[in-house]
Amino acid sequence: MGLLLKYGNSRRHTRTEVGFGAFRLTVPDTMSFLWQHKEIFADEFYYFESKNPEPVIFDCGANVGMSVLYFKKLFPKARITAFEAEPDIAALLQNNLKNSNIQDVRIIDKAVWKDDQGIWFGSESADSSSIYSNAEKKKIGSIRLKDFLLAENHIDFLKIDIEGAEKEVLNDCRDALSHVQNLFVEFHSYIGNPQGLAEIIQIFEENNFRYYIDTNQHRLKPFTNYRYRGNDVMDLQLNIFGWRE
Repeated sequence: MGLLLKYGNSRRHTRTEVGFGAFRLTVPDTMSFLWQHKEIFADEFYYFESKNPEPVIFDCGANVGMSVLYFKKLFPKARITAFEAEPDIAALLQNNLKNSNIQDVRIIDKAVWKDDQGIWFGSESADSSSIYSNAEKKKIGSIRLKDFLLAENHIDFLKIDIEGAEKEVLNDCRDALSHVQNLFVEFHSYIGNPQGLAEIIQIFEENNFRYYIDTNQHRLKPFTNYRYRGNDVMDLQLNIFGWRE
C-alpha cells in the first residue's frame, strides 16, 4: 500500500494531500499522519475479529479519519460513530471520508466528555489539542459518552483517544461498559496533574477485561528524563488494549 504525499510534505504543521490505496486525505501535519499510518495500517493496533458483519464501533477521537478508514477496510458494513472535538479537524474528517467514498459514518463534531454542558478546550495543530493544552482555550460543545453507550445493546469496539479526558470519561462510564467487547484507551499523563493510571486499570479489571499495555517508547535515564518524547506538557502516554475472553 504505497504512500503519496503531494503538497507541503517537507514542513511540519502544513496541510498536505496524501493518498494510499483507494484513500485520499488532507492532513494538517505530515509527521502525525505518518505515525498514524504506521500504528493503524502497518502495525494494526485496532485489528479485532467479530462474527458480526456489521459491528458497532465508537471512535472517540477520530482525528482526520485514519482509524475510521481502517475500520471500514476491516468491516465495510460496520456501524461507526466518529467523535472529533477540534472543529478544524472534524471538518477534515468529514471531507476525508467523502473523498474516500465513505458515506455511512455518523460524525459527531463535539468533545467526548462526562456531560453535555461543553468543555474548555485548547486547540493546537495536528493531534495535540486537549483540555490540558497550553494554547488559548475556548469552550466547545460536548456529549456525554455514557448516554451513547447505553443507547446500544452491544458495542464491538470502543476506541478512546481523547488527549487526557479519558480519566473523567471512563470514570463516568465505569458502570456502562459491560456490553463492550473490545476497549482501546490511549492514556495521557500531564505534568503537574495527578496521573490516575491505577484508576483506569481498576475500571478495566472491574469490568472483566483482560488487558495489555504498550508504552510505544524506550526512555533513556527515566529517573531524570521525565518527559514523554520531549513533550512540554506530558510525562507519560500508554496504549491500553482490553478484551473479553
